[in-house]
Amino acid sequence: MFEKLVAIEPVSLTLEAQKELKKYAKRIILYEDIPEDEKEIVKRIGDADGVLVSYTSQIGRNILEQCSNIRYVGMCCSLYSEASANVDIACARERGIQVLGIRDYGDRGVVEYVLYQLVRILHGFDFPMWQEEALELTGMPVGIIGLGVSGGMVAFALQMMGAEVSYYSRTRKPEKEAAGIKYLPLEELLTHNQVVITCLNKNVILLHEEQFQCLGNKKILMNTSIGTASDTAALAKWLECEDNLYCCDTEAALGDATGKLIQKKNVVCMKVSVGRTKQAFQLLSRKVLDNIRLYLEGQGK
Repeated sequence: MFEKLVAIEPVSLTLEAQKELKKYAKRIILYEDIPEDEKEIVKRIGDADGVLVSYTSQIGRNILEQCSNIRYVGMCCSLYSEASANVDIACARERGIQVLGIRDYGDRGVVEYVLYQLVRILHGFDFPMWQEEALELTGMPVGIIGLGVSGGMVAFALQMMGAEVSYYSRTRKPEKEAAGIKYLPLEELLTHNQVVITCLNKNVILLHEEQFQCLGNKKILMNTSIGTASDTAALAKWLECEDNLYCCDTEAALGDATGKLIQKKNVVCMKVSVGRTKQAFQLLSRKVLDNIRLYLEGQGK
């Protein structure tokens, strides 16, 4: 059992999960706002031996070194790789701190968003119709960049709707190819498809000026990644052609700190994370609690 467990910011745990935390800590503090700086994070952690964090704050070396009691950090957000994590996992390892994260909890909302957005664009439902006639997804060439869990789910959903689906990934997916999802090199995928959807890990940027030249014009580019998948300057140049359309859920996925791109008519940003649903929070909570139990069992507590 933890002596003191602190969630330094909102971590999206359900009320039931918050109650269950009482089984695992003598004292629990759940902050409901995002700390403004490192000083505030250190203050909130204090002498806690357990810390929970979402994706909105960074726990770097400076914080870990000041909070010497920390033994566990639970990431209530996606942990894809050590390099992309918002916790300094290398430093934590040096200090004997275990860091556990979660993943694959908001993917169904992403699939629903992709289908919703494409259908309204292709049919002109509450949106300017993309071409002169309404289009079905049937026979539509769609390319998926990144075929992890969410990318795979998007690919199969589009395939079920009759789209001609291909993918690019840094590692081949034989099982997906056996199911009819064709592999294409990145440049060929960009050239061939009318719709391209990026489903990449955080901090992975694959689309630069050269790739946008391959993509060409009169295309739909949709980003479902946590952050941007494109070089911002190259994306801005591509969007100068008003026949091109860029879709994303959050401003972070657009990746434009100036706020100029979101004002463009050919940028469709929902300004909300499509993976943040009731079902996703329930799944997130279960995985966070599973990680806490796993850590405590390993410590014999």
